[in-house]
Amino acid sequence: MKRSLFGVVLILSLAVAPAVAQTKYKDEYKVSTVVGTAFPWGKGAEIWIDLVRSRTDGRINMKLYPGASLVQGDQTRELTAIRQGIIDVAIGSTINWSPQVKELNLFSLPFLMPDYRAIDALTQGDVGKQLFAILEKQGVVPLAWGENGYRELTNAKREVRRPEDLKGLKIRVVGSPLFLDTFRALGANPTQMSWADAQPAFASGAVDGQENPMSIYTAAKLHTLNQKYVTLWGYVADPLVFVVNREVWASWSSADREIVRQAAIDAGKQQIAIARTGLVEADAPTIKSVQALGVTVTRLTPAEREAFVAATRKVYAQWKGTIGAELVNRAETAIAARK
Repeated sequence: MKRSLFGVVLILSLAVAPAVAQTKYKDEYKVSTVVGTAFPWGKGAEIWIDLVRSRTDGRINMKLYPGASLVQGDQTRELTAIRQGIIDVAIGSTINWSPQVKELNLFSLPFLMPDYRAIDALTQGDVGKQLFAILEKQGVVPLAWGENGYRELTNAKREVRRPEDLKGLKIRVVGSPLFLDTFRALGANPTQMSWADAQPAFASGAVDGQENPMSIYTAAKLHTLNQKYVTLWGYVADPLVFVVNREVWASWSSADREIVRQAAIDAGKQQIAIARTGLVEADAPTIKSVQALGVTVTRLTPAEREAFVAATRKVYAQWKGTIGAELVNRAETAIAARK
């Protein structure tokens, strides 16, 4: 009788052991972002971390590592580090990940998305689902969309209203060949560097300008780094993606996975609202506050914007083939049909 009872206990313990191992959680999950909580991007990470900790009763404890510190400041290595397990969780830029996932260059096609409704038509529709499926094949689990925002042009030299005004200006860009091609087509001298390296380069005058969302401009106080001219041209936007490493995702219970997914969706919505605050209102208070600093802010007329569109059409056509004509056509259709 004792032998039989021992056998039953042994069988049950062996059956339960794998399940216990499967649900063993780390004490900490490393979350990577390029910027910290002073920016809408980092604020979105903070919201997600807090929601997950609260909704899982502390079972999943995520900690923010801003400044792309987990990849020594090189944001273009972030996606690879997630796949390798160096990073557990991230809110990443589609631009920074586009060298590894060519389809993400879609959002960097010059002048594809004329307004915020166009961004939403892509990220919240079939195009967004298609891109998530592509990311899943890359070894990460995408959960929700966020937003860094429209990337506006700034420089230390002069007002920019025409493509010719960019001639010879040394502009810092992220590590994307598409950005290099775009600015070369406009006559500028694009130079690729990390955000950490860019800021002292602006201060010293080694680099003339840059392109980034206005939330980055204001939080980083770029007006103090010689960026005295701003051109609102909305040439590309930068959606963000909330992702988890595949092995980390598999280690969580199905209930906790759904908690993390919904928390990402909720945080993403809040983060997008924060990123757009001050820009979508009729009086655009963010722009007014920048002008109050003595900065020249230029809004392009439709005709002026069209001159930039024309100057970058060849780049658009070339990269449409690289990204995938079917995906770009689907994006163009979705934007044309937006409400």
